[in-house]
Amino acid sequence: MNAKKVVVIGAGPAGLTAAYLLSERGIPVTVLEANPEYVGGISRTVKYKGFHFDIGGHRFFSKSERVEKFWTAMLPNDMLERPRSSRIFYRGKFFSYPLKAFEALFRLGIWESVLCIFSYIVARVLPVKNPKNFQDWVSNQFGKRLFRIFFETYTEKVWGMKCTEISADWATQRIKGLSLASAIKNAMTPQFITRLHTPMIKTLIHSFRYPRKGPGMMWETCAEKMKKRGGNLVMGAQVSQCVYNTENKEWNIEFRKSLSGKIDSINATDIISSAPLRELVHMITPSLTAESVHSADLLKYRDFITVMLIMKDRQLFSDNWIYIHDPSVKVGRIQNFKSWSPEMVPDPSYNCYGLEYFCFENDSLWLASDQSLMELAKTELEKIGLGAAVDVLDGCVVRQAKAYPVYDDDYAKYVDIIRRDLDIQYPSMHLVGRNGMHKYNNQDHAMMTAMLTVENILQNKKVYNIWEVNQDAEYHEGGERSDLGIRKVPSRVKA
Repeated sequence: MNAKKVVVIGAGPAGLTAAYLLSERGIPVTVLEANPEYVGGISRTVKYKGFHFDIGGHRFFSKSERVEKFWTAMLPNDMLERPRSSRIFYRGKFFSYPLKAFEALFRLGIWESVLCIFSYIVARVLPVKNPKNFQDWVSNQFGKRLFRIFFETYTEKVWGMKCTEISADWATQRIKGLSLASAIKNAMTPQFITRLHTPMIKTLIHSFRYPRKGPGMMWETCAEKMKKRGGNLVMGAQVSQCVYNTENKEWNIEFRKSLSGKIDSINATDIISSAPLRELVHMITPSLTAESVHSADLLKYRDFITVMLIMKDRQLFSDNWIYIHDPSVKVGRIQNFKSWSPEMVPDPSYNCYGLEYFCFENDSLWLASDQSLMELAKTELEKIGLGAAVDVLDGCVVRQAKAYPVYDDDYAKYVDIIRRDLDIQYPSMHLVGRNGMHKYNNQDHAMMTAMLTVENILQNKKVYNIWEVNQDAEYHEGGERSDLGIRKVPSRVKA
């Protein structure tokens, strides 16, 4: 049997977690990252003239003890404890998020509140049975009226599609356990009692850890520690082909270096891929079945633009971020990076906001010039009342393709078809992470899929079924408990 040598496609949280753990065990590993400058994937921190900003916000909080220990080991002295603060902007008013039931009803007014409560009661008495789409799932939890007020507009901004076209799977992953009843209970219960006696719903966490220089600091450190243990990292490496040799059971991975344009290749016994699943399927030779290739082509992604504005700090809001539910503006969410960590901003007299726009690659927003996007962001910030255009001193624009795998009606069917064929034809191709699994997960979930994948590679069989890792980065499959504190896949369960 060939000695293990692994290639990891993508230096995001999943890819770097896997690479670090493999290097720690003495397994030769090479990470190929398409970005020529940054590691971390969508969890990277971009630097501009001394300012730091994220591509989306990234709270460091997990129910997985193993993930929390990994973070601490990477940055033992650089993790800040930060209060969670986020709100919803709706009809010119701000509402706490997660929703504080009494505050929300008070701000909506007596008549609207009565209608919302009645709508909630109807939803509890006559819920939609087996809800399949986002609208029905959330309406069951909050009532249709609160759904329309606090969920519909923002969700349709994010996904560019109707809530009835979005699978309920997305809601169960992102807001599992949250309902109007749980929001009321949380609001009425002192925090120390909640923490002592009830499992914390992720949506309701009150504080989180955060690297003092942003999430990219975590993954830059992880990459450096991986290299010190013998791992290799190739930046600006765009993978174009993964060719499997049936005779020696090895992969040949071909990639192009973005700076030089040179084509290079490397051999491996195993590939760990966090590349978008749609793209990966087209890289594999010999190709998967026609059904798998067709399924991959039907997978969809939502793209993302961050307009970073450097401003005079007027201390107009202290939230980590604000969700913008107002349909009169295009912006979907506004980050306050100074609230995440003061060290993100080099001068205390300034602040750094990130206005986030959700789009599809090659639509009008995506193709707009940086200057026009800056002007749009300044205008909308002022319209909302969170800043004055004259206070904006500088800024930049970052476009993130394939930020979100789309959960439409049929996505799960397409992913299952591809998974089945990969299991049969290429068991040494391992999918991890958000885009690798076409699964809308947080970084702790992505990391856990990588941790279990490493164990599968070391044991040369799929002992763990990574698809059983839930949105809390917990693994609940049956079977005997391993030395990881995680249950192994029973032999009767297909990995």
